[in-house]
Amino acid sequence: MAKKQSVARLDSTYMKHYDAYMERHTKKKKRLFRRIVLFALFVMIVVGSMVTFHVQQQTLQAKKQEHYEELQAKMETLKEEEESLNEEIKLLNNEEYVLQIARSDYFFSKEGEIIFKMPNEDPSY
Repeated sequence: MAKKQSVARLDSTYMKHYDAYMERHTKKKKRLFRRIVLFALFVMIVVGSMVTFHVQQQTLQAKKQEHYEELQAKMETLKEEEESLNEEIKLLNNEEYVLQIARSDYFFSKEGEIIFKMPNEDPSY
């Protein structure tokens, strides 16, 4: 069996100063550890909020880009429609074209003219 050897502690002023120094040192380490943990927690919160904000902005930007592309496509179709309508306006300013449309669509005729409407279907034979 091993015997425990106990060392007697001297009650001197040096030991009292050493104990006070060790206690201050221990408290200093605890404060430092708490500061580091608090700082790390703060950094994690800031980084987390920045990442969340960035992801939200990316999502918003993707939606805006998609909406922009849809509007661009719609604008292209509207431009094409505008061009065709401008072309039709130019044609409608031509009297012969208007008369031709009136004859073909509304069966207007000149005096003494007879209009026969032929079916546009192909014969079945």
